[in-house]
Amino acid sequence: MEKETTRQEVQELVKKIVDTKDVKSLVFMGCGASYSELFGAYYYALQNSKELGSHLLEANEFNYDVPNYFGENTVAVIASLGGTTKETLKAVHNAKEKGATVLALTFAPDSPLTKETDYVLQHKFFESYATKSSKQKVALTFAVELLHALGESNNYNEMVQGLSVVDEVANDAAASVDNDAQKFAERYKDEDKVFTLSSGSNRGVGYSTANFIFMEMQWITGVNLDSAELFHGPFELAVKEAPFLLFMSDGRTRHLDSRALEFLQRFGTKYTVIDAKDYWLDSKMDASVVDYFDPLVLTSVMRKFAEYLGKARKHPLSKRRYMWKLENY
Repeated sequence: MEKETTRQEVQELVKKIVDTKDVKSLVFMGCGASYSELFGAYYYALQNSKELGSHLLEANEFNYDVPNYFGENTVAVIASLGGTTKETLKAVHNAKEKGATVLALTFAPDSPLTKETDYVLQHKFFESYATKSSKQKVALTFAVELLHALGESNNYNEMVQGLSVVDEVANDAAASVDNDAQKFAERYKDEDKVFTLSSGSNRGVGYSTANFIFMEMQWITGVNLDSAELFHGPFELAVKEAPFLLFMSDGRTRHLDSRALEFLQRFGTKYTVIDAKDYWLDSKMDASVVDYFDPLVLTSVMRKFAEYLGKARKHPLSKRRYMWKLENY
């Protein structure tokens, strides 16, 4: 049975931290998919805190270029699925040397990642479509509880309620999209590139889809774009039959996605929309916080789309050219 650190356990960790440290900055760090999956928690802290600095860092960049604010008043959540990513292990060591309080976020609580950290946060992964977002959920829970403990949260009760139901929403969403996923797979199976659009809290989903589902898992060129930035250069490539995938927000940045969609329609692109509003998040939680739960649901839905795409292309999601095969790179 997979284990996920509970909200109550997170509360206990947060209390230990704030009782012993004057926390000035919250940093999320990882490489690859783990890096992208931390975006939602970083975004929540960024949008809701006034005094606490919120930062998202690529772990290996941190190893060579440590920001000046990073130090004894920093809490760092450092993630790796299996807990063995060598660049991330080095980041843990370097973060500890700088005096930060470091939490490992991993599926494997006894992995090398946890050996130097102060605390461990554990996430699920294989159990269901919702658990594909478990890393995001645990990171978000930590951000919510830390902001609350520091007196910086104005939506704590709404976030707690959302965290209690988001797995159900995500699993229901993934179960409802087989027909859409199959159509997507048949329509895009012969593409050699796909432009991915997203905004706000969903930018981590867009990044992950382009870099890891398309490029890593399917060897398709994935181009990750911000919906707000489409009109500042990239729209020159929005031509007839150009392949786009748009993740549409159910929250404050929905206008940006809608504007992008109108442009894609206007010039006859080959577009697919995965719209968070289709999964009725605001019927399960307060509408004021749906932004922060969109990524968890859209990740689960996109996983179903990816599975159908892999089958249509006869290219399993586990197939790699270099990863797990090269020792030195």
